[in-house]
Amino acid sequence: MRNNRSYSNKPLPSSESHGKKDRSALKKQQLIVGLDMGTNYIRAVVGSVADHGIEIVGIGVCPSPGIRKGVVINIESTAAAIRKAVEQAELMAGCEIRSVYASVSGEYIKGSNSKGINVIRNSEVSRDDVERVIAAAKTVAISMDREIIHILPQKFIIDDVDGIHDPLGMSGFRLEARVHIVTGAVACVQNTIKSCNRANLNVAGIVLEQFAASEAVLSDEEKELGVALVDIGGETTDIAIFIDGAIAHTSVLSLGGNEITNEIAMGLHISLAEAEKIKQNYGCCLPSLVSKDETIALPVVVGRNPRFLSRLILAETLERRVQEIFDLVNRELIKSGYTDFLISGVVITGGSSILEGMPELAEQLFNLPVRCGTPVNIGGLIDTVSSPDYATGVGLVIYGSKNVREEYVPSHSGRDSRDDNLFRRASQRMKEWGRRIFP
Repeated sequence: MRNNRSYSNKPLPSSESHGKKDRSALKKQQLIVGLDMGTNYIRAVVGSVADHGIEIVGIGVCPSPGIRKGVVINIESTAAAIRKAVEQAELMAGCEIRSVYASVSGEYIKGSNSKGINVIRNSEVSRDDVERVIAAAKTVAISMDREIIHILPQKFIIDDVDGIHDPLGMSGFRLEARVHIVTGAVACVQNTIKSCNRANLNVAGIVLEQFAASEAVLSDEEKELGVALVDIGGETTDIAIFIDGAIAHTSVLSLGGNEITNEIAMGLHISLAEAEKIKQNYGCCLPSLVSKDETIALPVVVGRNPRFLSRLILAETLERRVQEIFDLVNRELIKSGYTDFLISGVVITGGSSILEGMPELAEQLFNLPVRCGTPVNIGGLIDTVSSPDYATGVGLVIYGSKNVREEYVPSHSGRDSRDDNLFRRASQRMKEWGRRIFP
């Protein structure tokens, strides 16, 4: 059983002679762990970060019965699943995991754009000027039951000069910042942190799921030209739109690949587990890709004759369900007002995007170029993680490598100070919200 002391992820010593060199190399590198808190599965991904890049050195996967539509509904069940996934990753990576970057999703997540304006002191933009103008941009009305998760700068404007990404050192009199603010329900964020704590893990950061996935599957050029990321999970579909290299819009739809599995199970009168196998092995959502003569042997029920199903009929059924998801996505893209700026089109990712025919069907419905996004620019366990399933987990590692602090500062409570700050902010907002409702 891991205790709850605060120190960074570290490799375990090995007595095997053939492993000494590898362990020694790992010690010189920073280990970052991403925890993808999905509706169907929790995935722990361990990345070794060195000067030459990121190598994935360990993974762990466990079903997540304690999460529904991206929201923790059972802390004990979720903590148990986290422990199992983390233990698998520890064994594979040969390390002891203490700290994770955890993803969040669900309809309780909201995104909005804001702006702030400030006078530039000393006529040259300093770091203090940037911090003050971003602080001004985040001064928006947020209800007491919500917590800021991200403040993502989009661009800066100095006097009348627009489209500036790095204003430091530039001359001017007035600095304006445009930012995208992501907020989440305090209780839901708090329960995610609690689940990790219950699994004896510190939370180094809470990261929006589609933002994490974008780190793994989108190129800088796509973000600059304009692209929509559509992450299709089990019970949610997460959307992020990038314009001019920055996030311009985020949203979460309460619909995912489980709708497809449920349709198969109900139509064929089989269990969800059997329906999932049929979806993965024979599923296709574009009938034109399926031969009329293909048949599928259905699970045999004791005392009944063998049953067979035309794969074309299955494809026609799946096409209708996938169209429902993409119709909602298309409405959200139109609602955002950015469809004319998506020069790079749409990138679909997530576990439910693996279904055959999805990119082709999406192109027909969106009238935009579409590709399936898998993690790129990584090393290590490439054959395993080069799948849309691991987009968020790998993206969390990449995010962590860009935002990790050089040292951990233990708190007296036994949790990492960053974890305490996340938890304290959430708890404080919950208390204030409670006092407002129940004076």
